[in-house]
Amino acid sequence: MELDLDELRVLTGWAADCAERVLPLTPDDPRPAAAIAAAREFATGGPRTRALRTAAWGALAAAKAAAPAAAAAARAAVGAAGAAYLHPLESPHQVKHIVGPAQQAALARELAGGSAEAEIEWALSQAPPEVRVLLRKFPPGKPGKTRLGELHRKLESALRA
Repeated sequence: MELDLDELRVLTGWAADCAERVLPLTPDDPRPAAAIAAAREFATGGPRTRALRTAAWGALAAAKAAAPAAAAAARAAVGAAGAAYLHPLESPHQVKHIVGPAQQAALARELAGGSAEAEIEWALSQAPPEVRVLLRKFPPGKPGKTRLGELHRKLESALRA
């Protein structure tokens, strides 16, 4: 399987859009915002550099130190920055990298007292056709039986439809 930079840029832009919606849930930590900014830079034509990975690791550290809603929002930012590094492996695990930012944003919204379903609907309405085509290159994901798994299944099945 091959993935080109244009596909990764579209995916990363959508992932950043999803993560940015819950960024207000992390007001005291600049690391998730830095990860989203790095993702946007790549999505708009910037190179994949060490700075992108460093920003993702920073947002992951923020997630580990945050309350549940903020942690999920920070993980959405991690996924946005990490989308630039989706691997061209025909593996169900890669599907998590595609739906992860929207999935984590939905969980963050729910943990903050909002609607995960509304967040998923927004993400689906904003998903460029290229994201759907990209997802279909991979075998079905294996989301598990948790709440995150349920959100994953909703996103993946709707994107594949």
